[in-house]
Amino acid sequence: MKLIIDLTPLFAMRCTAYCTAASYPVPLLLQFLENRIKPTLYRDVIHSSHTQAEEVFGDVFYFPYGVIVCWGLTEESERQVLAEVSRFEQEPLPKAEFDNFTFSYGSPSKIYQDEIILQTPSVMTKLAVSYGLAQSVKLTVFENAIRKTIENTKQLPQELVKKGKIPLSRKEISRKIGELFLERNSINLHTDILDTPEFFWEYSELEPFYRSTANYLDISTRVDVLNKRLNIVRELLEMLGNELNHQHSSALEWTIIWLIVIEVVIATLKDIFHFI
Repeated sequence: MKLIIDLTPLFAMRCTAYCTAASYPVPLLLQFLENRIKPTLYRDVIHSSHTQAEEVFGDVFYFPYGVIVCWGLTEESERQVLAEVSRFEQEPLPKAEFDNFTFSYGSPSKIYQDEIILQTPSVMTKLAVSYGLAQSVKLTVFENAIRKTIENTKQLPQELVKKGKIPLSRKEISRKIGELFLERNSINLHTDILDTPEFFWEYSELEPFYRSTANYLDISTRVDVLNKRLNIVRELLEMLGNELNHQHSSALEWTIIWLIVIEVVIATLKDIFHFI
């Protein structure tokens, strides 16, 4: 009699989430993948199984907001996936953002100390967890962008306190307003992806897996902090706008003053020449 022991729970495999761009064109990416493998579309998320010698050894999920989540792939296979998808990147990031986890199969399902335990190798369960992982890595991109923006502009309020004005020309202030406006809008337009995905309206039984992942990654609190930082950027925009209006008003006042001076000088000269 041959003794068979299931060692699956003892082996931890890689689970990695990458954010490489602002978005992927799902129809084009799906068409590309169909030429090589048999992908499946779940709403707007593409799933593909990676095989070797006709045996499935990993899963990849492509999210439309520029995120890829890989389950069970080697580092080399992940690099290959990233290289293939690079041609479809819209507004690619200078450097990909990523989160590393490990996963294995066991009971009960949970996530603890960056290790994900799944009861079954179900693709749908992995997709539910992947939604949380994808939101987290995308949120990290937003957090880094807004942190950099605030860091680059923090001296402006300080200058206003010390000198009573911002030491920038009107052109420089206008450029800074444009930069802040674009940064704020690019985040505001995509924050809806941080809400509970519509996917779970149809598959409500999978939502607990997503919720536990989102809670572990503290997504709700991080979104609140992000919104507060966006409010700081909004206040900076208002401050720069007021300073720009003030500089414009001052320029108009000085223009009027110099016109009056010139008029007085001309009138005086006219009277002098008339007297002579």
